[in-house]
Parts: sequence; C-alpha cells; structure tokens
Amino acid sequence: MALAPQTTFAPIGDILAHQILPRLRLAAKLPLRITCIGTARYVGTDEADSFDRSVFLGDRPSLENATSFAAVSVRRGGIGVRQDKTLRFHPRFAVIQDNDQNLVLAGEIRAGIILWQQPVASDGEARRIVTEASRLRGLAFAASGRGEQRAARNHRHQAGLLEARLVDPFWREAAADLLRLPQAA
Repeated sequence: MALAPQTTFAPIGDILAHQILPRLRLAAKLPLRITCIGTARYVGTDEADSFDRSVFLGDRPSLENATSFAAVSVRRGGIGVRQDKTLRFHPRFAVIQDNDQNLVLAGEIRAGIILWQQPVASDGEARRIVTEASRLRGLAFAASGRGEQRAARNHRHQAGLLEARLVDPFWREAAADLLRLPQAA
C-alpha cells in the first residue's frame, strides 16, 4: 500500500517567512504613539501671537486601538497643555507614529472629528507629495519673511495635509485597509 504525499503541511520556511517574521517586525514597531499638533496661545493674546505646539495623547498597542483612542480624545475636546491653565491649544492634526517614529497615519482635525488622510499608494506618489509640500513650505517661509503670518500658517497647514499622506511603506497597506472600513470614515 502506497501512502499519498502530505499536502496539508506548509514548509517551515514558508511559515517563518509569511507568518512569524511579519509578526516579529510588527511587534518591534509597537506601541503606537498618538500626538496632536496644533497652535497654542496665551489667554488675552492675539491670534498673531500663537505658536505651534505638539501634545502627546498616549500610546496604544494596535492601529485600530490608536485610531479609536485618537477619535475619542478629539471628540471629547479639552486637549491642551495641562501644566499651564493660561495656555489655549487648538489641535489641527492627529498623528500616529510607531516605535521608530515612522508615520503610521495622520489626519486633519475639524469640528471635533479626525479626517484621516489616505496613505500614498507608491514611492512615486510620495516623491510628488514631498516636492509639492516643499514648495508650500517655501511659500510659507517667504510669507513669514514679509510679515504675513496668517498666509504663512495657511501654507504650512496645506503642506502638513499633504505630508499626512506620507505613511511609512511598512504601514501603508494596513492604514489603507483600516480607512476602507466603514467605522473609520
């Protein structure tokens, strides 16, 4: 009696390459760090006296958990600089970074919600975005030199919106998949 060859077992090399190593790479990039970037100003000062500020919100163990946490934090409001009660913070972007400080996902904050930006689909698209964002930052620098602070801030904001799409290649597929889910929208 001849035995049929076993086809139900995967070779150990395939298991290592397709299951174990990707999980180890992911584990090394966790936890994910959530930050809000915006402008701050002291009570009683003009908007022209505002300055850029980042506020750390927390660390989370997964991309899904990080986006949910960021959304709840922004929806509740009150994100700010807790040490100084005279400082008011206006969040403009939510940013999720991995343990290596690579961009995982970012979005603009409007009316208490985060509008997550779709990650670039290719390195070529990333290069085009870097070129345009650099142009906008140059315009911001020139406007600032002329004393046009509002125009400079708007150019920097537009550059930031573009740069929010520059997700690290490791995270592009996972971030794009997450944004396709109905609850992420």
